[in-house]
Amino acid sequence: MRVAIAGAGLAGLSCAKYLTDAGHTPTVLERRDVLGGKVAAWKDSDGDWYETGLHIFFGAYPNMLQLFKELGIEDRLQWKEHTMIFNQPDSPGTYSRFDFPDLPAPLNGVVAILRNNDMLTWPEKIRFGLGLLPAMIQGQKYVEEMDKYSWSEWLQVQNIPPRVEKEVFIAMSKALNFIDPHEISSTVLLTALNRFLQEKNGSKMAFLDGSPTERLCQPIVDHITERGGEVRLSAPLKEILLNDDGTVRGFLLRGADGAADEVFTADAYVSAMPVDPLKVMLPPLWRELDYFKKLDGLEGVPVINVHLWFDRKLTDIDHLLFSRSPLLSVYADMSNTCREYANPDRSMLELVLAPAKDWIAKSDQEIVDATMAELKKLFPDHFCTGQPARLLKYHVVKTPRSVYKATPGRQQYRPSQKTPIANFYLTGDYTMQRYLASMEGAVLSGKLTAQAIASP
Repeated sequence: MRVAIAGAGLAGLSCAKYLTDAGHTPTVLERRDVLGGKVAAWKDSDGDWYETGLHIFFGAYPNMLQLFKELGIEDRLQWKEHTMIFNQPDSPGTYSRFDFPDLPAPLNGVVAILRNNDMLTWPEKIRFGLGLLPAMIQGQKYVEEMDKYSWSEWLQVQNIPPRVEKEVFIAMSKALNFIDPHEISSTVLLTALNRFLQEKNGSKMAFLDGSPTERLCQPIVDHITERGGEVRLSAPLKEILLNDDGTVRGFLLRGADGAADEVFTADAYVSAMPVDPLKVMLPPLWRELDYFKKLDGLEGVPVINVHLWFDRKLTDIDHLLFSRSPLLSVYADMSNTCREYANPDRSMLELVLAPAKDWIAKSDQEIVDATMAELKKLFPDHFCTGQPARLLKYHVVKTPRSVYKATPGRQQYRPSQKTPIANFYLTGDYTMQRYLASMEGAVLSGKLTAQAIASP
């Protein structure tokens, strides 16, 4: 079967990969000239990489880890110490850690929480642990039912002290969906916590050893093309053409550089676009169907990724850090964490600015100036001295519509991969699968879409 897939992000590439494994012939059509979608990366004139986001791989990502294994690239994951590290705003330049010992789950997570006395008191830890019991005992059913509450509301229902939210979960909410606890669905946090507590290495983190475009996306493309599939860049979808019965007749591709438009035909068609452009691209006939009307309940959240190169080392920490800054979400010194970006003498910080809704329209310079102001609090020894660290260059990557904004009630709007249109399917982390909006969710959705096509 010939399958046309619009979008070369992780979902589209994974879908194509699993279709080729099942003996089908996919063609991936990507609007941009770069692979990866929300994990895309570019190389600047100095040969330095900058990325769409700060991409972290967790032990609780079984489909992603299986994909690495199937591609034979497991060695490209650089696993870090099993810990979570938070900045201490009240004590600039210091950190608080949740260190997970080599014990079975959930005991290792419980010990990690109990041993941290910097951020939570014993009564707060006990109250929080009791609040999590329903999720641990009842599992995914309970977790999905809690989509009616924001994280702040869920904490209140469980009588968990507000300081627990302030100390730990503002940072985690921004890391998981780029929004604050009063906005994010409790299902998102509970899903993550459940995986972290129920799997020994669920919260263990890894960085890729280079850019996602080269080190992850390209091996998927190689796998696809070696088995007869194709991936075409700079092939933007202009229109979804329909037959009289409402099924897809073809994808109309916009011609580049004055070339004529092209009608690309196949036996089945897949949208691997994010939900926002998909809504714009839907044919008018389909918009009347309840299945597609549900998509109006989903909307991408803005995200800003900032890369800063300095003339010296700011930190030797080889890990992800939760900034606990009102402006920043998480950050890492990529010169420590990533083999290809390594530099023993200079730091390259990659930082996620979130929530970004008030910043997405601002200039790159305004964003960098605000970020530098926050860094003075995080690294006072390097910026508040007579010879402060010097910023050598920067890149700011704005994504006005990234993963869907996971506010309460969004679960009911997430579509299945199989649509009411006989030869049209959806894939993407916004579609219904257990891992919500994440790289794992994108890979799993691609796998589910391939299965739906292969076994209609």
